[in-house]
Order: sequence, then structure tokens, then C-alpha cells
Amino acid sequence: MAKRTYGIPNKSDSADAQPSIVPTKVLDAAEDVFHVVLTALLFLVALGAVIFTVVRLFSTMPFYPNGMLQAINDILFVVIILEIARTVIARFNSGFYQLSRFLVIGVIASVRHILSVGSSLTLSIGKTPEAFERGVIELLVNGGIVVALVLAIFMTRLVDKGTESAEVSKVGGKTSAKRVAK
Repeated sequence: MAKRTYGIPNKSDSADAQPSIVPTKVLDAAEDVFHVVLTALLFLVALGAVIFTVVRLFSTMPFYPNGMLQAINDILFVVIILEIARTVIARFNSGFYQLSRFLVIGVIASVRHILSVGSSLTLSIGKTPEAFERGVIELLVNGGIVVALVLAIFMTRLVDKGTESAEVSKVGGKTSAKRVAK
């Protein structure tokens, strides 16, 4: 795991640095325990959401289109929870949060909202013109958010490739690139 300092000065930072009250190893261990508990709770929430989805899938009448749309919405919610859990696990393993994982979560959440707003606009009969306009505006805004997040994912991957190729050129060869990329 990567070394974390939490902004606590150490002797290499300054000549008159005061020793910390709580050792860094204790903070690291407490944070690791917290991440394990948080990940376990996220998996329990995801399991509960899957059970709720299955129960609701068979109890919603009519299945088409209401039950089907609810199931898709619930499944995307479970995917979001699992992506958050993967982000916490990645943080636990690498020592820092990865931006691209949060961007993917944002894309999934925005698409989920687009689907729910679009289905409510399609299925609702007798909507007022104001409610319809508000729904269309929500769709446009969420569509813009998806485009912006996908662009951000693309840009982070370009930066990652640039960083990786710079490290490869420093190491000096493609055989070393495989070791650096891992």
C-alpha cells in the first residue's frame, strides 16, 4: 500500500518538526479498518437492493412497461453501489482515489436519471405542459452531463497514456513498459 502522511509533518519535512500525537501507522491501520467496514456495508446494501429488485420485479403489475422500467432503474442503482465499493477497494489497495472511477459512477447515475425521466415522460398521460417542459430540460441537462463526463473520462485516459509513455521512455523500452503499466 502507498505511504500516506495525512499532512502530519515528519523529520524530513523540517528540522523543528514536532512528533505527532498519533503515530502514522495507527492512522493507517484505523483508515484500513474503516475502508473494510465501509466496503462490507456497501456490499450489504447492494445485496439488499438486489433482493428488493427481485421482489419488486415479480410483484409489479403490469410487468411491461412499469415493472421492466423499475427493474432497469433498480439494477443501475445496484451497479452504482458496486462501483462505489470498487472505488473504495481501489483506494484501499492503491492509497488514493481514482478519478476515472468517480466519472464512471457519474455517467451511470446520469444515464439512470435519463431513463427514469424519459420513461415518466413517455408513460404519463395528461402531464401539464410545465411538467413536460421541466422533464425535457432535465433530459437535456443530464445529456450534457453525460457528454461532459465521457469527455472527462477520455481526457483522463489521454493523460494516463501520456504519463505511462513518459515513464516508459525514462525506463527505456517496451519490456519495461509492461512492468510500469501494472
